[in-house]
Amino acid sequence: MTLAITPTKQYIEQRNEGYWIEGTRISLDSVVYCFLNGEAPESIAQNFPLLSLEQVYGAIAFYLANREMVDAYLKEGEAEFNKLKQSLREKSPLLYQQLITAQTRKQGAV
Repeated sequence: MTLAITPTKQYIEQRNEGYWIEGTRISLDSVVYCFLNGEAPESIAQNFPLLSLEQVYGAIAFYLANREMVDAYLKEGEAEFNKLKQSLREKSPLLYQQLITAQTRKQGAV
């Protein structure tokens, strides 16, 4: 019996300096953060109905195979977010405080 070789699928693509689940608008970051927070792949697939379970496992496999690179990419994103947050705090302190208050209320309601 001869087995047919299936070409390797690509689950992740790089666009605009970011990583995305191929053919979607869902970032690799979203799946990786869920995975790092302890969510099971099935739960992640339920949270992102546009993704198949196969795509979620593919994204997790990509992360695990490229952990150093993806972790560095995530840290860069977090640093950029913190810079933007600080800029907002300095330029619009009232708006910043309103956002923090809304976020605190939302977290308290959950």
